[in-house]
Amino acid sequence: MAARDRYSRKLECPQCGHSGFAEVSEDDDPRRKDPGFQIDEMPRGFSTEFASRDPRKYMLRCQCSHKFRFESKSVYAPGGEPRR
Repeated sequence: MAARDRYSRKLECPQCGHSGFAEVSEDDDPRRKDPGFQIDEMPRGFSTEFASRDPRKYMLRCQCSHKFRFESKSVYAPGGEPRR
């Protein structure tokens, strides 16, 4: 069983500017086809629109009803960058 990388990532709605930090994790094994991505803790005001085990396909919904991808121009928390 592979270990999990855990990191924080800032989510910011491109429409209204609402932001918060999500706690996420994914499998540490680079040989796996599926990274096993999951959001462990979602910031207040955001919800999952379409869940995916691939962070490029994970869709979020802001409290203003705007939908956007998890990996769209996000900023990492200080010291929260994933190890790659």
